[in-house]
Amino acid sequence: MSLTRGQQAIIAISALVTVVLIGLGVWQVQRLGWKLDLIARVDERVAAQPVAAPGPADWPALTESADEYRRVTVSGRYAEGQDTLVQAVTALGPGFWVMTPLTTDDGWTLLINRGFVAADNRDDRPLPPGEVAVTGLLRLSQPDGAFLRANDPAAERWYSRDTAAIAETRGLSNTAPYFIDADRAGDAQPVGGLTVIHFRNNHLSYALTWFAMAAGLVLLTTFALRRDKSRSE
Repeated sequence: MSLTRGQQAIIAISALVTVVLIGLGVWQVQRLGWKLDLIARVDERVAAQPVAAPGPADWPALTESADEYRRVTVSGRYAEGQDTLVQAVTALGPGFWVMTPLTTDDGWTLLINRGFVAADNRDDRPLPPGEVAVTGLLRLSQPDGAFLRANDPAAERWYSRDTAAIAETRGLSNTAPYFIDADRAGDAQPVGGLTVIHFRNNHLSYALTWFAMAAGLVLLTTFALRRDKSRSE
C-alpha cells in the first residue's frame, strides 16, 4: 500500500516523538538506579562507625554524593554567646535549630547543629562547658535560604544553615563548609538526632508514564492510519 504525504508525515512525527518518549523513560530508569544506589550508600554511612570530621585539607574535595550524611566525630570547645537560631519545623513542632561554633583541637572552626528548641522555649539551650566530643552526621552548607525566604543576617532571620554566611556574620575564620547534625544526648536541650533522611524516589512511576505514552502514541497512530485507509477504500 502506498502512503500519502500526509500519512508519511504522521508516521515520521509519531516515530520521532515515540523515540523521544522512550528516551525519557530510559533516562528515568537510569535515574532510578542512581537514586537506589544513593539511598543504599547513605544508609551504609548512617550505620557506620564515626570517623574524624574532615579538616581544612579535605574541604575542597567534599561532595554531596560522597560525603553527605557521613557519621563523623570531633572534639573542641563551644564559643559562648555565638548561637545562631535557624527556623525549622520538626516532628516536635515549629522552632529553631541551634547552630553553635566549635573551635576544634586542631584550631579550625566547625558549626554544630546542637539540636532543636521549640519556638516558645528558644532560650533553653544551655552550652556544655569545657572540652566536648561531638558525634553526628556531616551536612553540607545550605546557602541562601529556603524557598521564597532568603536569609537576612542583619535582622538575625535565618531559614537555612548557610555556613559561610553564619561564619561571616559571627566573625569566624577558617570555618568548615559543612556542619554536623549532633546526635541526641539523652533529655538534654537542644534536642539532637532529629535529622530526617528522605529522598524522593518517583523515577519508576515517571519511567512507566513515559513508556505508556510512547505505547499509546504508537497505538493511536496505527488506529488513525487504519481509519484513514478504510475511508479511502
